[in-house]
Amino acid sequence: MQLSIVTLFPEMFAAISDWGISGRAVKQGIVTLEYFNPRDYTMDKHRTVDDKPFGGGPGMLMKTEPLVAAINAARGVIAGSIEPAKVIYLSPQGRPARNQDIVELAMLEKLILVCGRYQGIDNRVVESEIDEELSIGDFVISGGELAAMALIDAMIRFQPGALGADDSAQQDSFANGLLHCPEYTRPQKVNGQGVPEVLLSGDHGAIRSWRLKQSLGATWLKRPDLIEAAELDQEQQELLEQFINEYQSQ
Repeated sequence: MQLSIVTLFPEMFAAISDWGISGRAVKQGIVTLEYFNPRDYTMDKHRTVDDKPFGGGPGMLMKTEPLVAAINAARGVIAGSIEPAKVIYLSPQGRPARNQDIVELAMLEKLILVCGRYQGIDNRVVESEIDEELSIGDFVISGGELAAMALIDAMIRFQPGALGADDSAQQDSFANGLLHCPEYTRPQKVNGQGVPEVLLSGDHGAIRSWRLKQSLGATWLKRPDLIEAAELDQEQQELLEQFINEYQSQ
């Protein structure tokens, strides 16, 4: 997967390119990261990348000309693709990204991510250059770089060969619309608390059923909106009812 990132701070992405699972994927060539800094496309001696908004008010906007030039340069690098690269602007005004969005984006060969700064970007740029706005939550951060890194890290997890086990991403929270079940590791006793006996039983069928029930229960307790949106099969419905009955009888 080739990712072209429009950002004023390409050095921030060392957190993705140099460390952990994402760093290994970059080093192995599973993912390629390229950076396009609007500051490199300025025409004045001060390399100005911000400007005042029309109508006044606090804050500044990213300067239009160098931003558009950087986006066009990113498009030029990935020219020749049968399908034009999708351009995503990381913005608090965007639609909240969900796991299914990550799965679909991870299937693309090429993608351009635009990281806003200051108060954002000229709306005409959004209308003419941006295919989609995405958000990572209903809160504001200082720039789109952290949001882009979160998106990149999530997409890398779905690239073949990026994880140690090919099915790891399919067992994460949200992969099936539910939260992941509770997990336990050694030692067997921690502060007097043990491990659920079923996990020590060696009965793989019972363990699978327990994990599914706990996954359903955790989602019901912590994210009821996901349960309401889920299309549960008969087994899942029965296990959820069991969890709710056990929970309410405690």
